[in-house]
Amino acid sequence: MTTQVAERIEGVESHWTRVSGWDLHARVSVDPVPPGRLPVVLLHGLVVSSRYMVPTAERLAAYHSTYALDLPGFGRSAKPRHVLTIAELADTVAAWMASSGLERAALVGDSFGCQVAVEVALRHTRLADRLVLIGPTADPGARSALRQAARWLLNATREPLALGPILVRDYLDAGFDRFYHTLRYLLQDRIEDKLPHVQAPTLIVRGARDPIVPQSWAEQAARLLPRGRLIVVPEAAHTVNFNAAEELVRLMRPFLDD
Repeated sequence: MTTQVAERIEGVESHWTRVSGWDLHARVSVDPVPPGRLPVVLLHGLVVSSRYMVPTAERLAAYHSTYALDLPGFGRSAKPRHVLTIAELADTVAAWMASSGLERAALVGDSFGCQVAVEVALRHTRLADRLVLIGPTADPGARSALRQAARWLLNATREPLALGPILVRDYLDAGFDRFYHTLRYLLQDRIEDKLPHVQAPTLIVRGARDPIVPQSWAEQAARLLPRGRLIVVPEAAHTVNFNAAEELVRLMRPFLDD
C-alpha cells in the first residue's frame, strides 16, 4: 500500500510504499505528463537521499512521471538493522518498482546510485529501459578510501553552499555505521567489469569540474558500455543533478525520449 502525505514541492509529493517489510519513501511527481512517456526513477548517491535529487525531479516532472527514491537505510526510508549490499539494494529497487506499478523505467543514478542502477540493469534486465549514470563511481584508478576522501573534499569546494545542509542532514539520518559499510561496498564493486554486460542504452554524464570522476574514467566507462555515450556539463562539479539540474534535464530529454 502507498500512502500520500501533505508535503509537496513544485509538483513532487512524498509517498511511502511497503516493500519487504520496510516502508520506503519516494518523492513522486503528481502532475499529468504527455501519454507514452517513459517513467524515470532517480537513485541517490552515498549517504545522501532523494532530497538532493529534488532540483532534477522538479524539472523532469513536466515531461515524465518521476520517482526519486530513498534507498532503505537513507533519507526518510526505513533503516534495516543490517546494511544492504549493492545487490540487495538493487533487488529492493526492483521490488519497489513492482509495488509501484512500474514495469520499466529509465534509471537515473548519481555517484553510488550509478552502481545500484547498473546492478538493477544486470539483475532485472526488463525493468531498465535505459540508464543515465551521473558521475559514476568508483573510478578504478582511485579505489581506496583515502583517495576518494581527498577527491570528495576537493569537490566540496566546488559545490553550491546550499548542498551542505542537505549532506549534513542526510549523514545524520544514515549514521556512521551505514556510511562506513556502504563505502566499503562502493569500493569493492568493480563496475568496470559489469559495464560490458549492460545491454540497455546508457548515457554517462560528467561535470567538467568533477574531481571524483576524471574525464579519462568517464570516457573509459562509455567505451565499456555496448550502447554507451558520454556528455560533459560545463562548469559543473560532481552532483550535476543538484548544481546544474536545468542543463542536465535539457541534455537528458532527447535520450529519454528516443
